[in-house]
Amino acid sequence: MPLKKINPDNIYNKLVNEEDARVCKAIDEKACKVVPGNFLLTIISYFFNKLADAVANAKVVLPWIMESLNVPLFLISFLVPIKESGSLLPQLFIAAYVRKLPIRKWVWSLGTFLQALCMFGIALVAWNMEGLNAGLAIIALLIAMSLARGLCSVAAKDVVGKTIPKTRRGALNGLSAMLAGLLVVVLGVYFLLNGEKPFSAQNFGVLLSLAGFFWILASITYGQIKEYPGETDGGGNAFTVAISKLGILKTDKPFRLFVITRALFLCSVLSAPFFVIIAQQNSDANAYLLGLFILSSGLADLLSANFWGKFSDVSSKKVMIIGATIATTVGFVVVFIDFFYKELFSIIWIMPIIYFILSIGYQGIRIGRKTYITDLAEGNKRTDYVAVSNTLIGFILLLSGLIGTLSSFIGLGGIILVLSLVGVFAIYLAKQLPEVQED
Repeated sequence: MPLKKINPDNIYNKLVNEEDARVCKAIDEKACKVVPGNFLLTIISYFFNKLADAVANAKVVLPWIMESLNVPLFLISFLVPIKESGSLLPQLFIAAYVRKLPIRKWVWSLGTFLQALCMFGIALVAWNMEGLNAGLAIIALLIAMSLARGLCSVAAKDVVGKTIPKTRRGALNGLSAMLAGLLVVVLGVYFLLNGEKPFSAQNFGVLLSLAGFFWILASITYGQIKEYPGETDGGGNAFTVAISKLGILKTDKPFRLFVITRALFLCSVLSAPFFVIIAQQNSDANAYLLGLFILSSGLADLLSANFWGKFSDVSSKKVMIIGATIATTVGFVVVFIDFFYKELFSIIWIMPIIYFILSIGYQGIRIGRKTYITDLAEGNKRTDYVAVSNTLIGFILLLSGLIGTLSSFIGLGGIILVLSLVGVFAIYLAKQLPEVQED
């Protein structure tokens, strides 16, 4: 008996509770007809992309690899700033070329394919090198990988803006993050079960090769999306166009306020490593800690991402505010414990639980701001918004990395307190943002 053909419309309707006539806000009629198939293909692509990103985590996995290879500490400290800012800084210039392309899905596919090649390279380093040379090779490959991520970031919001209706984009981000979170939970459980066994650099090499394979799958799947030609005006010399586009910060008040707010929201992601450091300083069970932190991060995505995504389609502004409130409150809780009940940090599961709550808040901020900027504009204006905001955030990320130097003066608790206070101001500014899901 032949298998029944899978109907994308049925799956799409169940995922987004689409019972009425199809909602097609802010996309053209041709794209509206293929929304279900594009929705599923995008979710699958994002799932593999997020899964690869989680497996090759620059906050946890890559530092452990470099430490096992006896890489100098000063190189390890560059991992997170390079991965985060390296993908953001060049976007203003990349966007000038992307604007010339009527079909932009191939830019995203190219970016994920290049990330896969870089990750295979890091896996080879883990198998064959050690010391300073290994560290320099990993840093060089990470820089290349971050630039490839920049291609994905510029193209992704444009493609989603052309293929997915305005009130379904948050659900898209949420569902893919939730599915990836499920497998990250499995990875965390694996580390917990093997907490007493050594995990060699060769084992990590296999793990990173798996991440590269996931990026290959993401690239291939994304290429199957049916994208129709869009606007191509505004292309030109990259530097000239980039400088001219910065002017929208002066003329576009809602966008300017969003960029400032997003920059201040960095306090949540910047505080995360300090949570991990506090846990490491107060516990000897590093292998179990690794598993607990990976598990808490995966569970946070699994349990909250779909909720945040669907809520973002109602009000991405409120999602950002609620997520930031959670993350900021958790910061104040850690400061309180650090100042008055520091002995609680020696309980191994305390900080992973707190990190779990922080991750839920950060997931809300991340999904909310992605949905917000996608819905704030249409066409090439969206490309400009994404490129300008990401480039500026990249510069700010590099500068904010210096906050770690304050630890010798105010301690880790003091740094988290400063970041939490920044979060309070960010919440205040977010409340001034206009709603973008109302029409």
